[in-house]
Amino acid sequence: MNAKLNEGDVKRVEMLHAKCAEMKKELAKRVVGQDEMVDQVLTAVFARGHALLTGVPGLAKTLLVRTLAEVMDLGFKRVQFTPDLMPADVTGTEVLDEDRTTGKHVFRFVKGPVFTNLLLADEINRTPPKTQAALLEAMQEHSVTVGGETYRLAEPFFVLATQNPIEQEGTYPLPEAQLDRFFFNIKVDYPSRGEECEIIHQTTGEEDAAPAKVLSAAEIIELQSVVRRVPAADHVVEYAADFVRATRPKTPEAPEFVKELVSWGAGPRAGMALVTAAKARAVLQGRAYATTADVKWAALPVMRHRIATTFNAEAAGVTTDDVVMRLLDHVQGHEELDV
Repeated sequence: MNAKLNEGDVKRVEMLHAKCAEMKKELAKRVVGQDEMVDQVLTAVFARGHALLTGVPGLAKTLLVRTLAEVMDLGFKRVQFTPDLMPADVTGTEVLDEDRTTGKHVFRFVKGPVFTNLLLADEINRTPPKTQAALLEAMQEHSVTVGGETYRLAEPFFVLATQNPIEQEGTYPLPEAQLDRFFFNIKVDYPSRGEECEIIHQTTGEEDAAPAKVLSAAEIIELQSVVRRVPAADHVVEYAADFVRATRPKTPEAPEFVKELVSWGAGPRAGMALVTAAKARAVLQGRAYATTADVKWAALPVMRHRIATTFNAEAAGVTTDDVVMRLLDHVQGHEELDV
């Protein structure tokens, strides 16, 4: 196992665990239920990852992101992606200004909505690939290049994007290269009956108190660094690597059902995401080390957008989630070594 965290980092882990409970309490003032979505979004944030939230309208995706920005005291901007949205509408553009003292004309860069801490890209699959690609550099490099000049984005910076899985007419499916940039693909399901009744009560009654601020931008950056330093034992890393390799139909590690149901599997970025997510989840739970169970917990949101199924699988109604769940049963780890 890697070296243990020092005493200062252990205290920071304890602090984040306590802050996580506070954040959930504040988020619950506006968002009823959706515990799994909240856990996965918080994990992505502290793992320095971007997340894609997939679900039908009305499931509190936008409300969660806006409330999260308030609870974390972060800059927040929302972009409604539409077919006529241009790259400059996201990144910003240069405008020609006249200097009144000299009479000369000079270019001035006007920053776009991407210059914030938390960017909500609403219905990202409704905009053409050119505009989607404009977001790609910002997500990967945390910078924007306009007119040959590079502008750094403020830290922390992460993109939470939403997409509607049922209304596909007039949409532009995200290319695989951009999908892979998303740390998590979070599936947002319908609430339970009890939660739905509570949502109706909450939204048709008096307004709730505004959520309190729990963290600052500086604290988030510090805690993101702690997550990176959390140790992951060799057997945890090996399990993540074995799991990713088992998704590739042409590798010896792939089981027969993968060779039949999967056209292409996940790349190395998936293994990095599995281990980083495991570390973040461990910290959010108050542990100073990652386990195999943490990797398994992260398997669905990490892998569901990094695997492509075959025509036969689609005809049989087999989804990438089904493949991942079968792999969780197939790939063996060494849980007994988790401490």
